[in-house]
This record gives sequence, structure tokens and C-alpha cells, in this order.
Amino acid sequence: MKLVITIIQDTEVTQMLNRLTDNGFSATKLASTGGFLKAGNTTLLIGVEDHKLEKVLELLKGAAVFVLNVERFERI
Repeated sequence: MKLVITIIQDTEVTQMLNRLTDNGFSATKLASTGGFLKAGNTTLLIGVEDHKLEKVLELLKGAAVFVLNVERFERI
């Protein structure tokens, strides 16, 4: 399992979430702030199985992305 953390501009979040959900992925959305102009950003947390990682990265192209190993993932 992987935890994909991506930081995108607020203006792009709706389009990005639509792309993810249209392809069967879900995400947790967190408001965040940062960068030179302290512009509003959104951080998305996406739990994904290893074999689906490349598809998620393809959908997130152009965003800042961090990929972490996760030992266990549960949807409650």
C-alpha cells in the first residue's frame, strides 16, 4: 500500500478530485497554506494499492506529490 500526498492550488482542486473519482479513487481533502505568496492550497491524501500507483501519479501530473509506504490501510 502507498499513501500519496499531493499539494495543489485551490483553483485546481475540483478538477483534480473529479479526475480521481472518475477513475475510482477517493481522497481526503485538507486545506493548507504555503508558498511565496501564502496562497491557498489543498492537500489530498490518497490511499492506493501498489499496482494502482502509476495510474494515480498519471492523474496527478503537474502537482507536487509525495509517496509513502503504508503497512496497513482501512476504510472506516
